[in-house]
Amino acid sequence: MAAPDPARIFDRRLVRLRRDRAATGIAAVAPVLQAAAEILLDRLDDTTRRFTRALEIGGRGVVAPMLAARGLPFVVSQDLSPRMAAGAGGVPGRSVAADEEWLPFAPGSFDLVVASLALHWVNDLPGALIQIRRALAPDGLFLASLPGLGTLGALRGAMAEAEVALRGGLAPRVSPFPELRDLAGLLQRAGFALPVADQQDLPLAYRSGIALLRDLQAAGETNAVLARDGRIPPRALFPEALARLEPGPDGTLAMPLPILVMTGWAPHASQSKPARPGSANARLADALGTKELSAGEKAGR
Repeated sequence: MAAPDPARIFDRRLVRLRRDRAATGIAAVAPVLQAAAEILLDRLDDTTRRFTRALEIGGRGVVAPMLAARGLPFVVSQDLSPRMAAGAGGVPGRSVAADEEWLPFAPGSFDLVVASLALHWVNDLPGALIQIRRALAPDGLFLASLPGLGTLGALRGAMAEAEVALRGGLAPRVSPFPELRDLAGLLQRAGFALPVADQQDLPLAYRSGIALLRDLQAAGETNAVLARDGRIPPRALFPEALARLEPGPDGTLAMPLPILVMTGWAPHASQSKPARPGSANARLADALGTKELSAGEKAGR
């Protein structure tokens, strides 16, 4: 039997199947997806650039209408799931079922690419970013958000404690998430100019643990880690885990979603570049209003 590929963390076929199943009930979590997309699309207000050809990746029927409402005249929706792509909320004929790791677009096809909570199930994220950068025209903008480290932390801890108690061990049941410090470097490696990564938390709370699990299923966000335990879980696992979640004073379960936002531009000659070391024509001391000490004054200190 062939050795497992260490670069493959997620079962992409399972991700697609779960997105297919979620397509008909995605409206149940549309408010959460819209709130997350709003955090990302607010970055468009920070630029005077006007965009005309946009690609939205994995928007699940939410992002395309939001882009159209902002005046984007041409939006293509792409999703790993054919069913999700068919209901993407864009103009008929402008939705594509395709793998984020194998984008089917010609170089320079778009001047804006948006991926709202869509790239965290990708095995080869650096490769996907390179393909996105190639799909952008020069000076095109890339905006993406991913759930960050700490997402579902309380649920992860409760599941681990319950599984250890019932089975004496545990298996991965929550996806690994990236750290903020890694993202700007990934953008730079993929060839983006002016890379920026920042974080904004989306406050979420649930009336019960069951409501949380239903939302994860409705969004197609349940466990697709290749190393997951293939056995049927003990009947008591989920009730035991959910019983370990501690509600707040108002009786709800706080599940804040840390959203990591990546911003990068396709390189263009008009973009500002860092100055060459040693090229400054003014002294820092002058800008700060400080006096340079003479050798004698330095010695007297």
